[in-house]
Amino acid sequence: MRPVAPPLRTALTHALAALSRGVLLLLLILGATSLTSCRRARAVWHRHSALGRAQAAAAHRHIVRGRAHYLRYCALCHGSEGQGYAADHANALGNQDFLAIASSAFLRDAIANGRPGTTMSAWSRAHGGPLDPPVINDLVAYLRSRARRPFIDVGPRRSTGTAEAGARVWNDRCLNCHGTRGQGTGLATSVSNPVFLHAVRDGYLRHTITHGRPGTPMLAFASLGPAAIEDLIAFIRSSEHVPGPPPPPNYEPPPGLDRLIINPAGAAPAFTLREGRFVPAEQVARALEQNRKLVILDARATSDWSTNHIVGAMPFPFYSIEEMATRLPHDGTWILAYCACPHAASGHVVDELRRRNFPHTAVIDEGFPFWTAHNFPTAHAAIITTP
Repeated sequence: MRPVAPPLRTALTHALAALSRGVLLLLLILGATSLTSCRRARAVWHRHSALGRAQAAAAHRHIVRGRAHYLRYCALCHGSEGQGYAADHANALGNQDFLAIASSAFLRDAIANGRPGTTMSAWSRAHGGPLDPPVINDLVAYLRSRARRPFIDVGPRRSTGTAEAGARVWNDRCLNCHGTRGQGTGLATSVSNPVFLHAVRDGYLRHTITHGRPGTPMLAFASLGPAAIEDLIAFIRSSEHVPGPPPPPNYEPPPGLDRLIINPAGAAPAFTLREGRFVPAEQVARALEQNRKLVILDARATSDWSTNHIVGAMPFPFYSIEEMATRLPHDGTWILAYCACPHAASGHVVDELRRRNFPHTAVIDEGFPFWTAHNFPTAHAAIITTP
């Protein structure tokens, strides 16, 4: 082969160098513009790999189980699709703005520990509820699967506001819906519950106040300005409280239905029902005082029964009707149900019992909060003492 002439060799060298630079530049451009595509490609490959398929199948099983648990325990108040406000203004768990800032840890804590002093029960077995950690994890997986937006890290920044200034903003903008101390009303949920406030960062409150919850009664208050929002956060933190004294821990588990009938040798009570469905609390208290024969069912979660219940009432949670209805007396004994909603869970129990041919059934009107507010007799489960 004949050697390449120096001028031609130089030209070829420059051309190859230029070509190499061009290829390198092209690769850099392609790499910069297709990084997301590469990630997607890896994700697609992972999903189609044996490991990826196994992990996807396991995640799907978590979600399917979680939805079943949700429909049993949560849908009554939060709605079958998480739309919220099905009972007692329970919040919209399927709201995309909520899911965007509610971490899995936040959801897990809310389900397990509830919101003491509100109608949100503590569902974990540690509090006397029916759910163990795997079931709670399934519920969280289902709720997380409903998210259609990327998760927003609201950040750890603490409020720079003052509670005194925040109180003025609160009284002007928030009091009518959330109550004087954020305890919640018939229009909005509590924001001063300590379990809630211990679970959220100031960034969660800041984002919620600023952006609101579109599709719910919670409006956006960005127009207040950053300083007023910081003051509001400081006021909310300063308002932390539980209505009434906190319950002592370590209650014994709820009993069975062997002591179901109150005063089994007593005469039948005479009730006057409102709308053929609701019995006034005063009539029930009088029947107890007169030692009348009746059954009172606590339709709330068993953890709520342990903390406080109508004297003589037995736990009969709304989510366990099938396995418990067969143990009820079918002899015409009056069977009353109550909850804290005030009529959602108890109304569901009465509807189901009437469907099973228990005609002498009624809802205790206005629920447990009305009962306690009028100082009618209550009790709680025995407390387990540690040696």
